[in-house]
Amino acid sequence: MITLKKVSLYILTFPLLGCTTIPTSVTDKRLESYQVKVTRKDFEYNPVNTPIAEPYQMQLNNKNGVSGAALIDDGLSAFVIRAAFARMATKTIDLQTYIYSNDFTSKILIAELKNAADRGVKVRILIDDYGTKSDIADVLLLNQHPNIEVKVFNTVSNRNKLLYYPQYLMDFNRLNSRMHNKLFIVDNIALITGGRNVGSNYFYPETAANFSDTDVLFLGDITYNATKSFDEYWNYHLSIPAEVFPKAKSKKAAKKLQERFDNIGQANSEDIKEYNKLIDFVQKEYKNKKFDFSWGKGKFFADPPSKVEMSPEEKENYKGDIVKALLHLWNKTSKSVYFSAAYFVPGDAALSNILKKKNKGIHITIVTNSLSSTNAPTVYAKWENYRTDLIKAGADVYEFMLSAENLRGKRHDRERKRSSFSVLHSKTIVFDDDISWIGSFNLDPRSALYNTENVAIFESKDFADKLRDMIKNDTKTSWHVSINNGKTIWTGMRPGDKEPRVYKTSPNTSIFRRCWKNLLKLVPEKFV
Repeated sequence: MITLKKVSLYILTFPLLGCTTIPTSVTDKRLESYQVKVTRKDFEYNPVNTPIAEPYQMQLNNKNGVSGAALIDDGLSAFVIRAAFARMATKTIDLQTYIYSNDFTSKILIAELKNAADRGVKVRILIDDYGTKSDIADVLLLNQHPNIEVKVFNTVSNRNKLLYYPQYLMDFNRLNSRMHNKLFIVDNIALITGGRNVGSNYFYPETAANFSDTDVLFLGDITYNATKSFDEYWNYHLSIPAEVFPKAKSKKAAKKLQERFDNIGQANSEDIKEYNKLIDFVQKEYKNKKFDFSWGKGKFFADPPSKVEMSPEEKENYKGDIVKALLHLWNKTSKSVYFSAAYFVPGDAALSNILKKKNKGIHITIVTNSLSSTNAPTVYAKWENYRTDLIKAGADVYEFMLSAENLRGKRHDRERKRSSFSVLHSKTIVFDDDISWIGSFNLDPRSALYNTENVAIFESKDFADKLRDMIKNDTKTSWHVSINNGKTIWTGMRPGDKEPRVYKTSPNTSIFRRCWKNLLKLVPEKFV
């Protein structure tokens, strides 16, 4: 009997002659000659003695494990701060990301990393293979620099574009689990983490599909544990050196990349001047202690890289440190909880716990994507299964508008193709106006069971107030969802409106999108 798996095997193996394959583990004999460029010796320095630490020496020299946290709530600031800290780096930079988009913003960022490496800074870059979109990322070419080392996590062996995705049929359990972690660590003292990947749509509102996201700049103790997590992934056998990727070896391509860097500066000289002025301003503001830091105790949690290799049964029953920490905080909550969750699919057990908390008088606010704003309608289809119960229990539920700036007069989601629109991408929680949760972890089955994630938990009322106010501010550009006579109602005001608008179907969506969403309800929840 011919099975789907056999057919897939025939399809995959027949064209393999002449196709390029790469290792999926560092145990592969093809990596026997691999030479490490960034070693542990490069990290044998005191982070508190670096120029980045200097403005806050007093706080960072405290032996009580205190960290500083500054909220980054807009994309442009998120990019500029990354660039500014890359320029201030004197020792090391570590970048871990799920998606690396090969676009203009990404080229600017890797140019900053290359410039840092030119000064002698040791740079490590770890990207997920799925997020590279298969062999097209210029970032791989940076591996040719003597001070830069690039690795790709959880690789697909055959690099032929026609065979890239069919290989998932052969190793679905591993390849369906991705490294979703997001870290930017400078001199082992400064950490930026949150929901942003590397790409223009995470940093600039002018892009066609902009992600409304949240990052935090941490200083101090919490950074050391983030570096330990990065090291664990970096040294894991599924992290494959870029030198085995064919396009990473091309000297000609590396030369062209450098020419593009040069051309950007020459063709946009005035823009570059303004850009450099902005970077200089940010550096001066930081050195003059003008950043709005809150100080408190922070903890960093990350899934182990081995999570992607767990058996399906192990993944179904997996409860790692992140999930345990979430349950611990939830059980301690006594007053309020604010969620800003791009994807909110709590599951029956979590829903039951939420309803119990609500019955005890705890205030719950949830901001998530609307059907028009989401880039994952399958997740939205599952969110609907929980929304009604949450609203009936008294939770304040909001769904993010398609765009806070470009909605006026637009009635259907076909407009998404013609203008910029916003997608909520944050993954933040505030417990009891005291403890903040921020990182890459989505409140859905994929984050809990399949992808690897990271989270920072920060105990500071001052910072929690800022993050809570940011979430409350997002409710102003969201639809308030309620139940009236058994019907779901969306109410909200767009810029320029004098009175609230009321919808009885998902705002700014076509009948096709709503029907498609209903069909997606057939997808098992564990696969969203």
